Amino acid sequence: MSNKSTKSEDFYLRFNDQLKESQDWPGIYIFKFIVKDKSKEYTQLKKYLNNYEGKKFLKSSSKKKFLSLTFEFYANSPTDVINIYKGIEHIDNIISL
Repeated sequence: MSNKSTKSEDFYLRFNDQLKESQDWPGIYIFKFIVKDKSKEYTQLKKYLNNYEGKKFLKSSSKKKFLSLTFEFYANSPTDVINIYKGIEHIDNIISL
């Protein structure tokens, strides 16, 4: 797993353009995160996502070492999506798909 994100503003500008082209806004955006099961990172991620309305789905890995958290969020624009990604950048050892 990687440590804290080092994504630049250029990355987010390109991502914003890709989001605008790839789907209609407003609309549902599906986030997927992977963290170690029963970890402080999972607790931090869950706490952060509780600030947003959306459906959350959890799935454990076959050996129960990792959790996959899928979050379906109704976003008004790509900016809403990017703000969520930026909001979790401080959480170590999280994989964002």
